[in-house]
Amino acid sequence: MSYSLKGKRVAILAANGFEESELQSPRQTLKAAGVEVDIVSPEDSQVKAWAKTDWGDDYPVDRALEEANADDYDMLVIPGGLYNPDALRVNKKALTFTRHFFEQHKPVGAICHGPWVLVSAGVVGGRDLTSYPSIKDDLVNAGANWHDQEVVCDSGLVTSRSPADLEAFNNKLIEELAEGKHKRQVA
Repeated sequence: MSYSLKGKRVAILAANGFEESELQSPRQTLKAAGVEVDIVSPEDSQVKAWAKTDWGDDYPVDRALEEANADDYDMLVIPGGLYNPDALRVNKKALTFTRHFFEQHKPVGAICHGPWVLVSAGVVGGRDLTSYPSIKDDLVNAGANWHDQEVVCDSGLVTSRSPADLEAFNNKLIEELAEGKHKRQVA
């Protein structure tokens, strides 16, 4: 299926310790589709990846979280890893930034441990999603309906379990970005 993504802009929210493939793969897929992609971070100039079992590469920050505004973007993507979502879920600015996407009915994607940020932002109640299995209880306790599937999409909320699901995750991100705002995507 062909989608028109000209003029679309996506924010990838990342702190130090994001799982490298979970930022790199969606970013490459989105850019290949003509989407402008910004790494938004609470870090100043660069953010460091975690690559499976050790520290990975440094990535330049395109927009500081302090200066970022959800109004400037069509979609939010939150990569996982253990460190990244754990740092973001205690950052009030990151949670506010995330909630604004839901308030504006814009699509949001989160993979692996990324849904932890959604739990802390208070946006998972009554929603269908998936995640890395070890955070299933956190999501269920926050009111989410958890499913063990490679990708789950609920009215613009796209979630996947792990790097093994990146192809399905990326395809669904493209589809939801092309569809635009979703009435049921609310905070």
